[in-house]
Amino acid sequence: MLSPLIGQNLNYPKTRKADQVDDYHGIKVSDPYRWLEDDNSVETAAWVKAENQVTFNYLEKIPYRPQLKQRLQELYNYPKYGIPSRSGAYYLWSKNDGLQNQSVLYVQKGLEGTPRVLIDPNQLSPDGTVRLMNGEPSQNGRYFAYYLSSGGSDWQEGRVLEMETGKVLRDDLKWLKVTDLAWFGDGFFYSRYDAPEEGHDLSSRNEGHKVYYHRLGAQQSDDQLVYEDKTHPQRFHTVQTTEDERFAILSVSERGQGKDGNALFFRDLSKHQTTFTPIVADVTNDRFDVVDNVGDQFLIWTNKDAPNGRVALYDPRQPEAAWRDIVPETTDTLSSVSTEGGKLFVTYAKDVTSHPYVYSLDGKMENAIALPGPGTSAGFGGHREDTSAFYAYSSFNYPSTIFRYDIATRKSTIFRESAIKGFKAEDYETRQVFYSSKDGTKVPMFLVFKRGLKLDGSNPTLLYAYGGFNIAVPPEFNPLRLALLEQGFVYASANIRGGGEYGEKWHQAGMKLQKQNVFDDFIAAAEWLIANHYTSAAKLAITGGSNGGLLVGTVINQRPDLFRVAVPQVGVMDMLRFQKFTIGWNWIADYGSSDNAEEFQALYRYSPLHNIRDGVKYPATLITTADHDDRVVPAHSFKYAAALQEKASPANPVLIRIDTQSGHGASSTSKALDTATDIDAFLMYDLGVTPQFP
Repeated sequence: MLSPLIGQNLNYPKTRKADQVDDYHGIKVSDPYRWLEDDNSVETAAWVKAENQVTFNYLEKIPYRPQLKQRLQELYNYPKYGIPSRSGAYYLWSKNDGLQNQSVLYVQKGLEGTPRVLIDPNQLSPDGTVRLMNGEPSQNGRYFAYYLSSGGSDWQEGRVLEMETGKVLRDDLKWLKVTDLAWFGDGFFYSRYDAPEEGHDLSSRNEGHKVYYHRLGAQQSDDQLVYEDKTHPQRFHTVQTTEDERFAILSVSERGQGKDGNALFFRDLSKHQTTFTPIVADVTNDRFDVVDNVGDQFLIWTNKDAPNGRVALYDPRQPEAAWRDIVPETTDTLSSVSTEGGKLFVTYAKDVTSHPYVYSLDGKMENAIALPGPGTSAGFGGHREDTSAFYAYSSFNYPSTIFRYDIATRKSTIFRESAIKGFKAEDYETRQVFYSSKDGTKVPMFLVFKRGLKLDGSNPTLLYAYGGFNIAVPPEFNPLRLALLEQGFVYASANIRGGGEYGEKWHQAGMKLQKQNVFDDFIAAAEWLIANHYTSAAKLAITGGSNGGLLVGTVINQRPDLFRVAVPQVGVMDMLRFQKFTIGWNWIADYGSSDNAEEFQALYRYSPLHNIRDGVKYPATLITTADHDDRVVPAHSFKYAAALQEKASPANPVLIRIDTQSGHGASSTSKALDTATDIDAFLMYDLGVTPQFP
């Protein structure tokens, strides 16, 4: 039975329309809600408050919302461990006891030592929204440098502490973004921007990326400028160092000019070189990443002339010589490569699942590493003298488990695993299917559901995808997903084009002028689910975040009849202006830009904000964003919500949920649980599902 709230006319706030019209290559485009881009405006703040009031009034009337939140807390409340790493005599690892807002970083001497807290981010803010983003110990094991983020922002601050005592030192680095942390001697390299205009740090465009070297104990104002390029303000510059700290490796990308690759340079620090020597001098669409040095030479992962990836050896003493393949390209995607214990650990993605192997440094394949089943592995990589490697494995019905791989015996053993109260993997089934898209391309999709599912078209189903930026969506465990599965939901994850599931060709098939393939793939996934009686249009919900939010906003414009509920999260909704905020120009490499006449036409055809039609019965829609999202600024969702509320048929609700002290992702466990509660409640309510709780 449908909820009595479904179909009622909601009293949305009246959103002022301004007479703003822009000219794009001779085409006039109206932008009446431009004023919502001002995140400091009193009027915008009032609009946010009014919209949240409508949304939470709706959500609070869902009778089982409190029980649903309790159930999500129960499912999430179990110990979660991070992959250990070694630094000298120390091992570092993270743990969340269950419902802690942030995971705690621990350190211990040896694997049998007594753990002690090194950093507890939960103690750094009253609301638990300060996050530990990155951290690296110095080579001598005396110091630990780390980055913190507040309230979900992408801005980071750098700190340093003593490993032995935990004492936080005076070092204080600000305005870090898109940065590595690369130790050299008694300091480290990092990347930052100049301080933004006061009050506009969450929305102003970031340009002029610089690399600095920070010596321990120094003021940031005294840090040494290592690299900048004033003639190319929209380039990223990041530096890493090789394990022996002999070489500094500079990577330069220019995605704001639509280029998807990077240039690569090195500096021999042992010779006190002050300039960088090119390995690859120009930024193109080819990508390069130094894995490690082998003496004077570099092991480099690249997709140049190898869309599935390869590892080659480069000798800087013979820069004109051909690179020698160490791990040649194969038909599978080389998804990760690292060194540890004198070995290369190479992981391939075959039909989206992980297949890790061990190679010698000269490219001889020695053995495969057996995993518990089709799923996803992550980790490997450490020091040359290590005798074992750690990695994590998970799948849709296999909680993340840490394994220790003994390099000499070639055996893996469970190092840490977590037990979820009441969860039995055998109660759930996972299938991988391949369906045909509009142009005949075969696309993989994972399905997860309770055993005994009846294919009668009546199952509530949540379809998810991402489809962009060469990012693959592998099979991984998420305890919050169980709240839907145990209520009879089918969870479907479509590995559509634009992602990295099948290498660079798969990515390019969903970029720029080919972006419509992404939407066609997703629509075809929905049609397959219906045709094969997993669900029906009346029982089908869709969701996606960021680029996936763009996906959801686009497909409900193109096929509003195909979906009952839509949840676009932190989506890129204005495809004509995304490049004008923070690092939005970085996405031009994937999307193209409205500044280009041909790319404008493609963007304008699908931009979610610009293709909403008057009077159309859109799915019940819950838009989510957050006030500290400085990656996809909330103005995207604000303008989209205002336009959809104005034009959509009143048959279904159009709501926007605007979180505070949170960013592009949840800034804490409590924020994540609150958001999951409201999304799941909305899904169930508007799909007509009445949950039964254990």
